[in-house]
Amino acid sequence: MKNNLIDLDSREAWFRLIIIFTMSIIGTAGMWSVVIIMPTIQNEFDLDRAASTYPYVATMFGYGVGNVIIGRMLDKIGIKKPIIFALILLIFSYLVSTLANNILWLSFVQFFLGFSAAAFFGPMMADISQFFYKRKGLAVSLVASGQHLCGAIWPFLIKDFLLDGEWRHAHLFIALVCSIIIPILFLLIGNKKPFLNKNIDQIAPKLNVNSSLKLSISNKNIQILLMFAGVFCCVAMSMPQVHIVPLCIDNGFGLAVGTEILSYMLFAAVMSRVIFGYLSDKLGPIQTLILCSTLQAVSLSLFLPFDSQMSLYIVAIFFGLSQGGIVPIYAVIISKFLPANEVAERVGLLIFATIIGMSLGGWLSGEIYDYTNSYRLAFLNGIFWNIINLGIMIYLYLLYKQSLKKLVIE
Repeated sequence: MKNNLIDLDSREAWFRLIIIFTMSIIGTAGMWSVVIIMPTIQNEFDLDRAASTYPYVATMFGYGVGNVIIGRMLDKIGIKKPIIFALILLIFSYLVSTLANNILWLSFVQFFLGFSAAAFFGPMMADISQFFYKRKGLAVSLVASGQHLCGAIWPFLIKDFLLDGEWRHAHLFIALVCSIIIPILFLLIGNKKPFLNKNIDQIAPKLNVNSSLKLSISNKNIQILLMFAGVFCCVAMSMPQVHIVPLCIDNGFGLAVGTEILSYMLFAAVMSRVIFGYLSDKLGPIQTLILCSTLQAVSLSLFLPFDSQMSLYIVAIFFGLSQGGIVPIYAVIISKFLPANEVAERVGLLIFATIIGMSLGGWLSGEIYDYTNSYRLAFLNGIFWNIINLGIMIYLYLLYKQSLKKLVIE
């Protein structure tokens, strides 16, 4: 049995994880660059706060659609062709974006930047989940953390462009970096099918991986509940992620401080994904998601009383540590409880739901700010939706305990 446990996660699987993780750090740039340029866009195009979020909303919508479509492609043809397609679209979109002279043009292009970035998130998580068994939660979370690490690294790389108001030069720089690094990683990734241990059916029930345990509701209802939970948690999550830079500018701290706080928040989210990925292998993914959701609600509430520069650094880091693990744990739940040959498409649908939440939350927070001239009510709005998410996950946990009890009796 000991040798079988070792064979579950091969050296080839860990090497693939390193390549996919690195590719995710580079390839999801389109999702985060739009957040960083929001204040510059608002000034250049003379927009209000809500209108300045339009490119972000378009990016998130493209990101959600891309996760579904590219996820389905991955289930049918593997990962290599979707990567080639996404890379070409990413580079072309960044180049075209530099010609934008109004918010609608930029928003249109950002949809395709979001679509291309999707190939390096949900489909990557689905792909690596098929190669790991004993450390499935950790592997999926590590790949997912590449997205947040991307958002933490790029602000530092393009900050000088933005301080000079040259967001177009920043886009050209991102396109250049992606066109060099991603093809190199592509040559290393291969297109191998996962190695299936012959004894996995006997081993799986002893580990936190796919097993005969099923929840007492249909696969369709599980998917629907997870998608609603994804919308609600991401409405809450989007408030600090999308508006932390404008919030810092409003408080007189400046663009550089806001960008730095966003980076620290996302670095903390990277750590969170690794930590909670590890915990999901120990505690179970549903239990871990309940913990994450609870901590996110607490961290959101801390933005209300604390608004000094130092306290924003601290609260933003705590928020990153709380929320970073949430989205990849959804993928682990899908991989654990739903059919293995549908994982990529189902993860894509879940990611699409979370993107709806991020888009809705980002736009709604801007509208609330324009109406109240404050972000206080926007934070309260996020906490409200977070509590609903927590209720859904507690319900799924009760179903899980019920199914586990039946399995023990049988």
